[in-house]
Amino acid sequence: MEVTNSHHSPCKQIPSLLSSFVDTFVDFTVSGLFLLPDPNPETPSAPLQTRYPAADRLIAVGDVHGDLEKTKQSLRIAGLIDDSDKWIGGSTMVVQIGDVLDRGNSELKILYFIEKLKREAARSGGTIISMNGNHEIMNVEGDYRFVTPNGVKEFETWAEWYQIGNEMKTLCKNLKNPKDPFEGIPMGFKNIKKEFSNGFRARIAALRPSGPISTRFLSQNVTVVVVGESVFVHGGLLPEHVAKPGLEKMNEEVRNWINGSKGKEAPSPSYCRSRDAVVWLRRFSHEAAEMCDCSTLEHVLATIPGAKRMIMGHTIQQVGINGACEGRAIRIDVGMSKGCINGQPEVLEIIHGNPEPRILGGNSSGEYKSVLTSQRREGLGLVLPDHRQVRVKA
Repeated sequence: MEVTNSHHSPCKQIPSLLSSFVDTFVDFTVSGLFLLPDPNPETPSAPLQTRYPAADRLIAVGDVHGDLEKTKQSLRIAGLIDDSDKWIGGSTMVVQIGDVLDRGNSELKILYFIEKLKREAARSGGTIISMNGNHEIMNVEGDYRFVTPNGVKEFETWAEWYQIGNEMKTLCKNLKNPKDPFEGIPMGFKNIKKEFSNGFRARIAALRPSGPISTRFLSQNVTVVVVGESVFVHGGLLPEHVAKPGLEKMNEEVRNWINGSKGKEAPSPSYCRSRDAVVWLRRFSHEAAEMCDCSTLEHVLATIPGAKRMIMGHTIQQVGINGACEGRAIRIDVGMSKGCINGQPEVLEIIHGNPEPRILGGNSSGEYKSVLTSQRREGLGLVLPDHRQVRVKA
């Protein structure tokens, strides 16, 4: 039965409350999390913050690739969540370096979980910063080469409940009819098995520019961020990235594209799509120190006021978190996801006033590993066997 616009219609009095109830219902059904509407939502047009002062305690988490359990393990290693997954990190600042999407089966659940923690952290004075990796960019562009069958299914389930929610909203005439997220998406695809068609349609609808999931979660990601003396970027920065378009402009252009105001293709090959793009670069990620372009890195850091180190993900380090270029390059992708190499989770900790970052986790059974200079783990305090190799992934 359709709810009318009579004088006594509850929709006429509280349409926004009904809409919020439906959204909360859908979120819970998809994620298992009870997320009330954000009391302090980000304004879509508000500039993303690119530079932060040094945090008293800063934790950096590498690529998680759809592995919810490893994501939680990383946060527990750092003492940020308890056994019931609630934030206990106080005023800690966390930077997740990107690549939440692809290779794993719980991509959406991680996005929802991080949103929950962001709200909890904010109430305690903490901050969680999410970043774009190359796999976020690929998915917004419609490049799904690295999705898993269960990852496709997760989005199909989301779409089913999202559509049910939209149908519920149409029962109230005081609510504007929601936009059809599937508009313009074909019913099938030439090279996709029929059993996966609905899942791929759902993924396109969710993640394309202006899609419900891309707008809600990914549009608030930064592509580069500076916290105190540390520059965070998924792949790496070159001098031309810093000079033009500049860090703030880069974040703005990527965000506007994800929101749907810049067309379907990523805004600039120089920082989204080319081999040397900021989310794809590997010049500073090779395990062998002599293969890292330390002179370019030093030049880049010199152009960013106060910057002493660049912290990156993207290239799996089988040795665990490690450094190069006398500690100016720190690589934190340990391939923790079961969809990668099922590496032991490690996180990087930076304490304000302590000149050396530290590693927590991995094979250290909860002990910290100090960031010191060594031949194999330069800047990170461990001499490692020569047979351990870097694992390159897309």
